[in-house]
Amino acid sequence: MKTADLIDDYADQLRLILLPFRAFGAKASFAGQAQTIKCFEDNTLIRAQLEQPGQGRVLVVDAAGSTRIAVLGDMLAALAIKNDWAGIVLNGAIRDSIEINGMNTLVFALGTTPVKSAKAGLGTVGGPITLAGVDIKPADWIYGDLDGVLVSSNKLV
Repeated sequence: MKTADLIDDYADQLRLILLPFRAFGAKASFAGQAQTIKCFEDNTLIRAQLEQPGQGRVLVVDAAGSTRIAVLGDMLAALAIKNDWAGIVLNGAIRDSIEINGMNTLVFALGTTPVKSAKAGLGTVGGPITLAGVDIKPADWIYGDLDGVLVSSNKLV
């Protein structure tokens, strides 16, 4: 599955999340239904979701575009792999990028920072979010590879 091929075949059913993502991890692509989180500089809800069975879903996090604080690091990336999350799309920053780059995962994030997140439990899980003008609901299909991240209301492949 390549996003370029999906755009060629299903352009009218796809929305491109046009953010300056950087890709981290050893996987080349992912596809899965979305689980959404909205949080700001606090990764408590991200951890809680990644501790649950992912069942091949993609965790899509609106961290308000903050690159000041990392809301994902190597320990949470390892949880995602262990619990069968297909990948992570993060409108925010990660840390431990060298370690994550060696893991069998694919994480899209805006950048890196060494600063760890707060643990206050603030945010929401499972509601609609908007990234770069693209509305994303839980159970939407997320397709990602090194060319970009796409959203569809329906399973395409």
